[in-house]
Amino acid sequence: MSENKTEVLVGGAVLAVALGFLIYAGQAAGLAQGSQGYPLHASFRSLEGVQVGTDVRLAGVKIGTVTDVALNAETFRADTVFSVANGIQIPDDSAVVIAQEGLLGGNFVEIVPGGSPFYYEPGQEMEDTQGAVSLISLLLKFVSGGEES
Repeated sequence: MSENKTEVLVGGAVLAVALGFLIYAGQAAGLAQGSQGYPLHASFRSLEGVQVGTDVRLAGVKIGTVTDVALNAETFRADTVFSVANGIQIPDDSAVVIAQEGLLGGNFVEIVPGGSPFYYEPGQEMEDTQGAVSLISLLLKFVSGGEES
């Protein structure tokens, strides 16, 4: 009978540790934040490497996440909705760029702030966008450009 109690206690401890890891992973991934913040919209020519849940950063600091991505059938552009944390005001002449973390790193959405004294309101669209740049296409241009000289 004592073996049975020991097995139950060890099993309970293993389940508690597994639950703790799941909660930690959810918080690290930003799932526990919910919808704190206000939405902004942007339309990109190329959204390669960006999906729902991708970080939105300003000066390297995460200030939000991508909340929706859809293809616009009329313009053939990627319409994107992302949240920005409450209390962070984005000047209305800012640019939004798809940036890369490094040579082999993932992509993220970077906001490059402007100098306007006016700010985006929730739900507005950021017009100044720059899509993802493919590293492979850049290398191909470099290689083919080098052969022509």
